[in-house]
Amino acid sequence: MIYDEIKKANVEAMKEKNALARGIYSVVMNKLMLEVIRKREKGEELTDPDTVNILQKTIKELGEEAENYTKAGNSEAAENSRGQIAVLEKFLPKMLSAEEIKAIILTLPDHSVPTVMKHFKANYNGACDMRLVQEVLRTL
Repeated sequence: MIYDEIKKANVEAMKEKNALARGIYSVVMNKLMLEVIRKREKGEELTDPDTVNILQKTIKELGEEAENYTKAGNSEAAENSRGQIAVLEKFLPKMLSAEEIKAIILTLPDHSVPTVMKHFKANYNGACDMRLVQEVLRTL
C-alpha cells in the first residue's frame, strides 16, 4: 500500500535528517490518519485510491501555496513548497495518457458520458485526470 511506503519514507527522512521531506510526510500522514479514522467509523478500510486522492489534494494545495508565495515575493518559501511537491509526486501512480484513455473508452460497450465517467472513477481513480477523460470522450 502507498500508505506503508509513505511511512517507510518518513522513517528514512528522519534518519537522513531531511527536514523538508519530514515536514510534508508529517502533514500527509496526519491527513491519512484522519481518513483512516473516518473510514473505520463506517466499517471500511483505507485504500490506495483514497491515499492517492489525499496526495493529489495536498499537491494541489502546495502548488497554490507556492504560487501565493511567488506573488508575495518570497521565492525561498515558494521553492520549499515546490520541493515538497516533488517529494510527494513519487508516490502517485503513473497517469494515463490521452491515447490510453481513448483505447479504454473504445473497449466499453456504452460510450455515454455517465457510463464512461463511472467506469473510470471505479477502475482508474487516481490514475487519470477526469477532465482529460471528458475531453477525450468529447472528441469521439
